[in-house]
Amino acid sequence: MTHTARRIGRTLALVLPVVMVLSGTLAVTRVPWAAHNFEAQVLTASARTVSKHATPHTPQDVLRDRLLVELQEKDPGVALTDLQRAVEGRPSLARHCMSIARALGRAAVEQYGPTRAHRFSRPVCDTSFASGVAQFS
Repeated sequence: MTHTARRIGRTLALVLPVVMVLSGTLAVTRVPWAAHNFEAQVLTASARTVSKHATPHTPQDVLRDRLLVELQEKDPGVALTDLQRAVEGRPSLARHCMSIARALGRAAVEQYGPTRAHRFSRPVCDTSFASGVAQFS
């Protein structure tokens, strides 16, 4: 009897975590905010009310916003150079470099079109700018 109970317990100990992880993963992939279409994202209820004491933007958000403005005023090459200098000057931004470069690629496609935007590609942040251009072309 104890042998059978032990065997059932071991089976559950192996199977139950796998089932829980898979069901959780499937549940997360089916929510509206997991869509690949960025315009189709759904705002949360907390986004409706904005308080005056909102948290300040993170350094990577400030850098991304500044570089996007620079991209529109000058060109993507200048923005990518400044991104590389910012990451070299502040290594804590390195883990956000790829997402910022992809955002720059998307903005370049919107402003210059895919062919012209690709001309500005350079090996900043593992060529994430080029992947952003390709993704949004």
